Amino acid sequence: MKVPFSLFLALRYLKPKRTFVSVITVISVLGVTLAITVLVVVISVMTGFDHSLQRVVLGFDPHLRVVNGDLMHNWREILPGLEKVSGITGAAPYVTGAVLVEKTSDVEQTTRAMQAIIRGINVAQEEQLVDLRKLVTGTTDMATDDVVLGRTLAENLGVEIGDEITIYAPGNISSLMGVLRKQSADPDGPSPSLRDVTKDVVIPSPKKVVGLFNSGANTFDSTFILMPLNSAQELYALKDAVHGIAVKTRDPLDIERTQEAIETQFDGRVTTVSWYDENRARFDAIKMEKHVMFFILMFLVVIAAFSVMNTQITVTVQKTREIGIMKALGATPAQIVWVFLSQGMLVGVLGNITGLGLGLAVLHYRNAFRDWLSERLHIVIFPSSIYEFDGIPAQVIPSDVAIICVSAFIICALAAYIPAHIASRLDPVKALRYE
Repeated sequence: MKVPFSLFLALRYLKPKRTFVSVITVISVLGVTLAITVLVVVISVMTGFDHSLQRVVLGFDPHLRVVNGDLMHNWREILPGLEKVSGITGAAPYVTGAVLVEKTSDVEQTTRAMQAIIRGINVAQEEQLVDLRKLVTGTTDMATDDVVLGRTLAENLGVEIGDEITIYAPGNISSLMGVLRKQSADPDGPSPSLRDVTKDVVIPSPKKVVGLFNSGANTFDSTFILMPLNSAQELYALKDAVHGIAVKTRDPLDIERTQEAIETQFDGRVTTVSWYDENRARFDAIKMEKHVMFFILMFLVVIAAFSVMNTQITVTVQKTREIGIMKALGATPAQIVWVFLSQGMLVGVLGNITGLGLGLAVLHYRNAFRDWLSERLHIVIFPSSIYEFDGIPAQVIPSDVAIICVSAFIICALAAYIPAHIASRLDPVKALRYE
C-alpha cells in the first residue's frame, strides 16, 4: 500500500531504533497519554457528580413546592386545582421543619440526641411523587406514632427497626419561653400554674421506627424523618394547616413552563419553588468546578506539547542533512513541513488513543481501586459523609471526550508545526554541509 511521501518519512522517523530520539518520542507519547487520562477521569467524575446529585434530588425531593409565604390553611381547595394543571402528574401536602430527636438506651442508661428534619406526608399521595417502597427498608404503612428514619441518622442514633425515639418540636420551647418572658416582665404578677405553662405544649410521645430509607445521598439520609401528616401537624400545632404542597411534573428539566402555568391558574395567590432553585448553589458550584478543572488540567496537555516540540526540534537537528538532500531533490517546503508535522500529529493520535483507553479503564475500576487504597493506607478515601455518595460517581459524555481529544490533538499539532516550519526554511546548501 502506497502512502504519501511525507507520511512515509514520518513513520520511519517514529520507528524505534534504540536511539535518544526514540526515547524522547516515547516520553512525548506518555506525556500526552497521562494528560488525556487525567482530563477524561476528572471531567467524567465531575459530570457524574452533577448527574448523580440531580438523580438523587429528583428521586427524593419534589420537583416543585407550592407555598404562599405562610401556613397554607386552604390547601384542600388548592390541591384539586393543581392536579388539573397541564404537566403535573401528582401533588401532595407536606409539613416540614427542624426537630430534636432523642434515643434513650435502657441497657447503657445513656441518651443520644440529634437535630433532624421531619417531613410529614400522606403516604398514599406521596407515592404519586416518590417511589417510597423502593427507598424504604421495612414498611411505609405508618400509623400515627410511627416514623421512617434515614439510614445514616438511624446509625448515628443507634436505632434499628422496632426501636422507639422521642421527637421534640421547637414550638414547645417557644411556648415555654413565652410564659417565662411574661413572668420576667411582671415578676410581681401572678405566677403561672402548671396548666398555664403546658396548655400550648405538645407533650412528646414515643415514636416507633417502622422503616429506614436510603435515598443515595448522605444529606437526606442523615437528617430526614418521615412521619404521618397528622402527626407532624400535631407536633407543630398547625391544626389542619400545612407548610405547602409538593408537586411532581412530567418533565423536571423544563420546570419553568409548569411554574408559569401554576401561577396563572391561581392568579399569583401562590408561589412556586423548583428543585433547581433549592439546590442552585450546589449545581452551579459543580458546573463551575468542572469548567475550571478543564482549563487547569488542559495545561497538562500544553506541558506534554512542549515535550512533543522538544522531540521535533531534536529530530530536525539530527536530520539536517536529510532535509538538505530532500530539498536538493526538489521537495517543496510544504512537503518538508508535513514530514515533521505528521510526526507530531501521530504522537498526538497515539497519546489520545492510549490516554482515552487508560482513562476509561481507571473509571471502570475507580471504586475497586479506592477500596484497595483505603485498605493499604488505613484511611477513608472519598467519605460519604462529606461527598454524599457511597461510591465515586462518574459518567462519560461523548461530547466532553471529543472536546478533550480534539483539543489535545490540535495543541500537539501546533507544537510540532513550529520546528517543522523552521526545518522547511533551511538553506539546502548549508544543510548539506552540516556536520
